[in-house]
Amino acid sequence: MSASAAVSREPRGSAVNGRRALARRPLLFACLIAVLIAAIALSLSLGSVDIPLSDIVRALTGGEASRDAWTNIVLRFRLPKVLTAALAGAALSVGGLLMQTLFRNPLADPFVLGISSGASLGVALVILAIGAPGVALLAGFGLAGDLGIAAAASIGAGLVMLLVLLIASRIRDRVALLIVGLMLGYAVGALVSLLLFFSIPERIQAFINWGFGSFGGVTWGQMPIFAPIVIGGLLLCATLAKPLNALLLGESYAASLGVRLGRVRLAIIVGVGLMAGAVTAFCGPIGFLGIAAPHLARSLFGTSDHRITIPAALIVGALLAIAADLIAQAPGSRTVLPLNAVTALFGAPVVILAILRWRGLRASFE
Repeated sequence: MSASAAVSREPRGSAVNGRRALARRPLLFACLIAVLIAAIALSLSLGSVDIPLSDIVRALTGGEASRDAWTNIVLRFRLPKVLTAALAGAALSVGGLLMQTLFRNPLADPFVLGISSGASLGVALVILAIGAPGVALLAGFGLAGDLGIAAAASIGAGLVMLLVLLIASRIRDRVALLIVGLMLGYAVGALVSLLLFFSIPERIQAFINWGFGSFGGVTWGQMPIFAPIVIGGLLLCATLAKPLNALLLGESYAASLGVRLGRVRLAIIVGVGLMAGAVTAFCGPIGFLGIAAPHLARSLFGTSDHRITIPAALIVGALLAIAADLIAQAPGSRTVLPLNAVTALFGAPVVILAILRWRGLRASFE
């Protein structure tokens, strides 16, 4: 099997269609970027208070909006939220793409290694130990207090990731590693359930509120911590496009091409672990984006070539996250829907379609 046959899903025996598909890809990327920019503009404009686009442009370019409050809303609240949504969506989408390639499983996502459960355990230990009043007290200590829950989630995710890395150094079989990650997730989830069982209702509610997920919790003071971690993970994943394409042909073939499988697998786990841990720590356990966005990216571009699908998944993931956040804000009202409920509306149909088209999806990984 040739490399082109493994990474392309274009019709066989049709060179003309293949050339046309290649010619369309730059236009498709341009369209996706345009739609992403439009989604960002809508996210900045719509909400409990609708702000005209002209005033948004003035606020972003250093001018003053028609009302002083609008400038404050755009710069202090909506702009960091939309940046957080774009970064988180990109991280989860690219992480899901790499997990699906690593485990050759179209239903894998960034949290299959138990990283999300580890972050949830860290948050549970903080919230269920000190309760909602204690969390409010932490917020009163400025940046250090704001990062209290995020730090707890990061530590929990980091410990689980460290344990996975130690196990990965001894286990070469990717399916076995997947099973170990799932079992770690179940074990950590059981500990969280026990903490919830012995907690008082007020503390349980505080933990549930965190579990709903939100892109609005990252402030400008936290952005210098959140953004570099996510961007660093994305850059690391982008450097793995060539070995990932080789992995599509099988580990034996990749090894014959000189790919160091241990290092590549370690780099994938570290990159995805950092991104998923950071997103979970700062935004909560955001579900479904890591599964849905990679499949949409492959379907749009008709290829499994990671040189195409990594940037495509990045844009699609950012777009879906911003769209989900916009829907969750219920523009025109003061109601805020649970973000995870909205992302499930995107992700569940894609997962169902993935199951129905299981044979076709498996062909992308074989």
